[in-house]
Amino acid sequence: MVYVTELWLPIVLSAVAVFVVSFIIHMLLPYHKSDYKKLPNEENLLEVLRKASVTPGTYFFPHCMSHKEMKSPEVVEKFKKGPVGLMTVIPSGPPMLPKHLVQWFVYSLVISFFVAYLTGRTVAAGAEYLAVFRVAGTVAFLGYAAAHATDSIWKGEAWSTTLKHMFDGLLYGLFTAGVFGWLWPR
Repeated sequence: MVYVTELWLPIVLSAVAVFVVSFIIHMLLPYHKSDYKKLPNEENLLEVLRKASVTPGTYFFPHCMSHKEMKSPEVVEKFKKGPVGLMTVIPSGPPMLPKHLVQWFVYSLVISFFVAYLTGRTVAAGAEYLAVFRVAGTVAFLGYAAAHATDSIWKGEAWSTTLKHMFDGLLYGLFTAGVFGWLWPR
C-alpha cells in the first residue's frame, strides 16, 4: 500500500500536465470549434430574454411541474410544436476566464487525489510502470470522461460533442497515468 501523502508530487504534476494538455486542446487545436451553434436571430432572442429578466440558472422548456402535467393535451401540443430545450444562463458580463481556470486546476487536483488514493490502495510500491499506468489511467479516465455521456443521454447534447469531450478525458487519463507511473515510489 502506498499512502496518498507519498504521492503529492504525482498529484500536482499530473494536474499541471492535464492543465497544459487542456490548453493545447482548447486553444491550439480546432476540433472543439463546432461544439456550440449560434442562435438564429440572436440579437432579437437576447432582447426577449433581457425583457423577461431571465436570471442565471438552468431552464427546461416547455416547463412542466409534474409527469401528470406533461401528459396534458396542452403541454403535449407545446412539445410537438417546439422548440424543446435546455438552456443554461450564466451571470452577465465578460467570461471570468481566470476563475474558470482556477476551478479547472482544482478539479484536476481532486481527480489526481482520487487517482492517488485508489492506485495507492491497489498497487504496491515498487510496482512496474504498466501496473501503475493501468490503474491510474482507468481511474483518471472515469473521472475526466465517463460522466460526459449523461450530457447526451439527458440534456440532448450532440453525441459528437460528448465523444470529443470523452476523447479529451482519455488524453487527460493517459497523461495522468504516465505521470503516476513515472513518479511511483520504488
